[in-house]
Amino acid sequence: MWISNSDLAGLFLVMANADPASGYKGITCFAVERDAPGFEVGKKETKLGIRASGTCTLHFDNVKVHESAIVGQYGHGYKYAAGFLNEGRIGIGAQMIGCAQGALDKTIPYTLERKQFGKDIFSFQSMQHQIAQTVTQLEAARLLVYNAARLREAGLPFMKEAAMAKYYASEVAQTVTVKCIDWMGGVGFTQDYPQEKFYRDVKIGAIYEGTTNMQLSTIAKAIRKEYS
Repeated sequence: MWISNSDLAGLFLVMANADPASGYKGITCFAVERDAPGFEVGKKETKLGIRASGTCTLHFDNVKVHESAIVGQYGHGYKYAAGFLNEGRIGIGAQMIGCAQGALDKTIPYTLERKQFGKDIFSFQSMQHQIAQTVTQLEAARLLVYNAARLREAGLPFMKEAAMAKYYASEVAQTVTVKCIDWMGGVGFTQDYPQEKFYRDVKIGAIYEGTTNMQLSTIAKAIRKEYS
């Protein structure tokens, strides 16, 4: 399993099934020290994006911990893990918004300065429409993230809204960063400008904390429940 920031962590929360016969109800959360016998952090992976965040494989070889290492209640690990993921999806949505906004902030000024056929390229109607569409999509994604966060802070159900926020924000972020590279032209494809980094970083949004397909399934299940 690949775990973010595991190259730096000294303590790990491990969801392990202490009673396999009970199915998911046996899953329990344990705190495992980095130096626990049989536990090893693998090599740091070389990734396409989010390279500032270390990602390593964790290896368990007959690792044993005392019952005092249980975090929370015995058999509640699945519940905790689901909660972590649901909350994390709001954070990933916000991350995607930030990357997309950063790409736009670095690109739109370029379109105002870059001259073609005697005027800045922002002045062309086709460019204006593309910029207007992407900025509108980004704002819609931002509001989805804010709404999910609002529900979470109010203590209201937010699973569907968190899935919507992560799904849409990751899709929009990919659209925005691709457009920004297009608008920059050839220089956008070089590492002299940050657009290519934003492009690489947002790809993970459709993968971690639950893939896009998982988010769509979660949303669909919630809709079915609402109308049943």
